[in-house]
Amino acid sequence: MFRKAAVSTVSNGSHFQGKANGKLPSMDSGEPAQEGKVVLKKKVTLLRGISIIIGTIIGAGIFISPKGILKNTGSVGMSLTVWTVCGILSLFGALCYAELGTCIRKSGGHYTYILEAFGPLPAFVRVWVELLIIRPAATAVISLAFGRYILEPFFMQCEIPELAIKLITAVGITLVMVLNSTSVSWSARIQIFLTFCKLVAILIIIVPGVIQLIKGETQHFKNAFSGNDASVRGLPLAFYSGMYAYSGWFYLNFVTEEVDNPEKNIPLAICISMIIVTVGYVLTNVAYFTTISAGELLLSKAVAVTFAERLMGNFSLAVPVFVALSCFGSMNGGIFAVSRMFFVASREGHLPEILSMIHVRKHTPLPAVIVLHPLTMIMLFNGDLYSLLNFLSFARWLFIGLVVAGLIYLRYKRPDMPRPFKVPLFIPALFSFTCLFMVALSLYSDPVNTGIGFAITLTGVPAYYLFIVWDKKPKWFRKLLGK
Repeated sequence: MFRKAAVSTVSNGSHFQGKANGKLPSMDSGEPAQEGKVVLKKKVTLLRGISIIIGTIIGAGIFISPKGILKNTGSVGMSLTVWTVCGILSLFGALCYAELGTCIRKSGGHYTYILEAFGPLPAFVRVWVELLIIRPAATAVISLAFGRYILEPFFMQCEIPELAIKLITAVGITLVMVLNSTSVSWSARIQIFLTFCKLVAILIIIVPGVIQLIKGETQHFKNAFSGNDASVRGLPLAFYSGMYAYSGWFYLNFVTEEVDNPEKNIPLAICISMIIVTVGYVLTNVAYFTTISAGELLLSKAVAVTFAERLMGNFSLAVPVFVALSCFGSMNGGIFAVSRMFFVASREGHLPEILSMIHVRKHTPLPAVIVLHPLTMIMLFNGDLYSLLNFLSFARWLFIGLVVAGLIYLRYKRPDMPRPFKVPLFIPALFSFTCLFMVALSLYSDPVNTGIGFAITLTGVPAYYLFIVWDKKPKWFRKLLGK
């Protein structure tokens, strides 16, 4: 019913080689390596793992517009509470993924865990939506922020032309794709550097904010919970904004097979990263409120720039550069990780066979990386990106909740599975309930966009039966799919 994956390689980028070999074993399966077989190498150390997580989580949002939470909570105190709770919930989710990453030592993240727990149909639907909509749209959105802020210093006195933003964005996307196609080591090294830049940028905001607190600038924290009361409709949207700001903690699980000593490094990288990000996010928001009132924050187009202009004078010109570097790091980390999901899905027979090929000299999943390029460009120049992300934000949390519920299911279905890292059962129970509750509330808060997103997601079901289950495909159709 499913095609068997081939161990395939790309030779010098000029022609394909492949040898039918059945299902490709995990790098940690204990099976002896066959002579001449090309695999992705274990080049992700603890530091690189931390840089992947932090570098992907911290994008443009914390610097540009953290007002989504404030708008939907109605007060400074409640917004800071939501930032903190979202950080703790994200840590809980990350700990669940740490357990999954140490007991299922295959790359692929969400896709692999859903496949192991619930079978091929929901796993296919997950990778289908990710490949066609979510990843191209998400990459285009963060890339547009990169393009806008890299040009900001050159257009201080006037509006930046939209065409210029899109052209420089296209260059940035292409550069990231080339980098990830060329070298795993260089992608990781650049990610470490960009993560360092992000942390410096956050410290540039936090340190002056702490100085302001020491000076007694606390007027915006008085009656912190007074203001507009949070509504039942607003709270789920506030949590969506918060969880979206923290999203990225799962990306290390996409590259499990490339992590050195995964039993130790995956849990450590996840815990260290989430503590750093949560503390950084909360303190950054506290720093904003030492200088900017709630009303001013809601009116600001770029909160970090407004904050820097008031406290740092000419040094505020550096903030757009740091924001652009932060966006570039999120682009790089996201493409590095998600390309492995497509690689594994192809290996399992759920995507065209070419996506499971590896460059024999560079040891990169080159086709799985570059498949995103044309799709992202289409989104960039033709798509209504923000509507697409609104349609499908619920789908991301639906499947993440399903993955964590799968952890509970695997505890009972496969109790003898080795679990080097194990979390208390209440953590996955609470996290999966929270995700599914947010999805249910979103149906109430925004039924139109959520309903459209649900319909788009359901297109994966007929696609599964058409492309995967249907055995009697015409010969030309099989060739098109690489079968």
